[in-house]
Amino acid sequence: MSSTHSEPRSHTAPSSAPPPTPTGSAEGEAVGPDRQAPATTPVGHEGARVDVDESPAWGVNGFLALLVGILCAVGAIVLAAMEILGRGGAGPRVLVVVLVVALLVLAALVFSSVTIVQPGQTKVLQFFGRYVGTTRRTGLSMVTPLTSKRAVSVRVNNFETSALKVNDADGNPVEIAAIVVWQVADTARACFSVEDYKNFVRVQSEAALRHVATTHPYDDPAGEGTSLRGSTDVVSAQLAHEVAQRVTVAGVEIVEVRISHLAYAPEIAQAMLQRQQAGAIVAARARIVEGAVGMVEMALAKLEEESIVALDDERRATMVSNLLVVLCGESKASPVINTGSLYA
Repeated sequence: MSSTHSEPRSHTAPSSAPPPTPTGSAEGEAVGPDRQAPATTPVGHEGARVDVDESPAWGVNGFLALLVGILCAVGAIVLAAMEILGRGGAGPRVLVVVLVVALLVLAALVFSSVTIVQPGQTKVLQFFGRYVGTTRRTGLSMVTPLTSKRAVSVRVNNFETSALKVNDADGNPVEIAAIVVWQVADTARACFSVEDYKNFVRVQSEAALRHVATTHPYDDPAGEGTSLRGSTDVVSAQLAHEVAQRVTVAGVEIVEVRISHLAYAPEIAQAMLQRQQAGAIVAARARIVEGAVGMVEMALAKLEEESIVALDDERRATMVSNLLVVLCGESKASPVINTGSLYA
């Protein structure tokens, strides 16, 4: 009897799994089958960007604010001195103390709001972390007190990218570099949308240069399409458009982009030079032959028109051969005078 009761106990032992978590608990929300984890914004998603457009900041004449601050500071000093001297060294009254402190605080606030903006510079203002505007007014200005001021230049800047080695549309490795002329158009985006807008412009310019270089061949001998070497203006315009699209998020405006360096990579430069030389020689020979054939045709037509000599097919072929040798040969031809007959 005891053995028959022991076996069921061993098979019906309680499971070691923890009891189910109630639906309303935090654990149930994280691992429950009917609940989903909160969606996270992936890197590069548009929702992760901080799109803050530039807005003008409040400001008045800085010299007037400076005068008010000086008057407040001088008034506080005068009141304190008069009260101390008038009481014969005794402590000043509470009202005077409050007035002196208020004047000093007001002077400090006025002085903290005064800023100087150089020509070609702006000041981006933040009030305890919140963007409150950008002042572009040059000279001495009074802005919102207790704001942090970040200087952002709106002057035209330029830089040259490093010589990048990329494969063109034909798969040939080429070296290419460009000069990018840019300036800040939206100071708020330049400060808050990207970490470092100067480095951002440089990296995005090199990325756009790589992409544009891979979509065009280095050279197009047939002249049927665009090429990096033969269509510089078209490629530069396309490159400027692509760079402008990439740096819009940083509030940067592209003024001009020009290719400054373009060459085959050193490992294939000699072979490509030979190919270019061969192509040039073939083109020159074709032009020479075309001109020589035209001259022979004109000579034969002139001889027949003037009835100078009557040529049969054999003599005509001989004359054409001699004229082509003289016109197409690289060295100077030596004439041979035939005093006999052409026929045996």
